[in-house]
Amino acid sequence: MSIHSRPVHIYRWIVFLLAAGYCLHQMVLGSWSGPGGPFRYLTIWALFLSFYAASRMLALTEHRITRRHEVTAMCAAVLNVMVVFLYWRLYFTDPSLVNGSGPIIWWLEYYLHALGPALQIIDALFFGRVFRRVWRGVVPLMLIIGAYVAWSELFVQRFNEKPTGTVTSGLPYPFLNSMELPERAVFYAVNAGTALGLLIVFGLVGAVLYRVLRDRPAA
Repeated sequence: MSIHSRPVHIYRWIVFLLAAGYCLHQMVLGSWSGPGGPFRYLTIWALFLSFYAASRMLALTEHRITRRHEVTAMCAAVLNVMVVFLYWRLYFTDPSLVNGSGPIIWWLEYYLHALGPALQIIDALFFGRVFRRVWRGVVPLMLIIGAYVAWSELFVQRFNEKPTGTVTSGLPYPFLNSMELPERAVFYAVNAGTALGLLIVFGLVGAVLYRVLRDRPAA
């Protein structure tokens, strides 16, 4: 299906408006109770990257740009899968590991950790068909992850007092505050490796999918 077709155009408007609405919500009504606001959380980084990717995909469909922004869409897809995997793994282990003692706001959590990522991944994989030369996404993806780790460790932890753990306090996710720095370093490294693995998996899935579809151009 052409990215300029009406169904894709409508789909991309839906994805864009949802992402824009939730970004606006976070900017206006998000948790600004501590330094860094909602940007303390990787989920919000993924949300804003998804919003940017959605805006570029929509602009491409409407012939407003020619650059395909495949790396942007790749990084957004991988980051979203990481967020979904980490969130639900921790949530089903113990909800307090990600939400502290607060309740779940279903329309927010289910979009951020289910619907929103799914919509973005469907576009990247099936409509944009961006997973062709995945090696181009390695450096940008590692830079995003490295920037978030540095932000969390050097700014968020330093200027926030909550949540608290058995080792430290201020890191955005409660469980991190009960880990020593070497343990956190291993955790970060494992997740960076997971991101690279996901990029490879998307590349393999894309290669098979595009071959089945006879590798027809999306545009």
